[in-house]
Amino acid sequence: MVLFVSYLFTFLLAFSPATKEQKQFFKALRAKEGQSYTGTATVHPPGNTSIAGKELKLFIQKVSGDSIRVPFWVGDNKSRTLLLTLHKKQGLSLKHDHRHADGSPETMTMYGGFADTSGNALRQSFPADAHTSQLSPRNATSVWTIEFSPDKTHLTYTLRTNNELVYQLDFEQD
Repeated sequence: MVLFVSYLFTFLLAFSPATKEQKQFFKALRAKEGQSYTGTATVHPPGNTSIAGKELKLFIQKVSGDSIRVPFWVGDNKSRTLLLTLHKKQGLSLKHDHRHADGSPETMTMYGGFADTSGNALRQSFPADAHTSQLSPRNATSVWTIEFSPDKTHLTYTLRTNNELVYQLDFEQD
C-alpha cells in the first residue's frame, strides 16, 4: 500500500508545473554558484560511521540554466553529487548521483523526487519518487529537504523516513 501511495503521489507531482516558490528557491541556489559550504552531521543514526564526525563539503556548480550540480564530499569520499533541475512542466527535482572512483554509477544512484507544494523561497522538500521506491522500497517514504537560512549563509539538508528525522546536515558558507 505504501508503495502504491508513493507511486500515485509521484505521478501527480510529476505533472505539476514549477511553482513560484520553487523558481525562487532555484534562483537563490543558482545565485550561490561558485560558493562552497562546510558542515557536519548534527543528526544521524546511532553507530553510523559513514558520515558521523566527518567534515562535509558542498560546492554549488551551475551546469545550465535549468540544472545545478552540487558535489557533496564526506571526508575523503567524493562520490556524491546532488542534482537539482527546474522542469517547467514538472517542477523542481532533486536527484542523488552516486559514482565510484572510476566514474561509473553505484547501484544506489539517481534517487530522489520532485518538490512538493509546501515549500517556499528558502525551503523545498522532495518526497521519494517511483524510481526511488523501485530502487529501494525501504526509501519509499523518504523526504529530503534543503533549507537556506534567511540570510542564505547556512544550508540545512535533512532526510526523513516514515516522518522520523534520520539525518540532519548543517552547513555554513565558506
